[in-house]
Amino acid sequence: MNRSIQSEGAFGVIKQDYGFRQFLLRGNKKVLTEILLVAMAYNINKLHAKIQQSRTRTQLFTKLPA
Repeated sequence: MNRSIQSEGAFGVIKQDYGFRQFLLRGNKKVLTEILLVAMAYNINKLHAKIQQSRTRTQLFTKLPA
């Protein structure tokens, strides 16, 4: 009842949409590297979707004077 459901949506997207069901490598260091790559891909994909829909509210980079 007290569990947070915020992270469960991300894991659901990674499992269902990305097809990530099991780790391909063995060992703690390799598994950590693999999950970090998947997490970065998820976050980059989310940022890309926000940029495409113009929902970032602020500029990602400051504009240089011309």
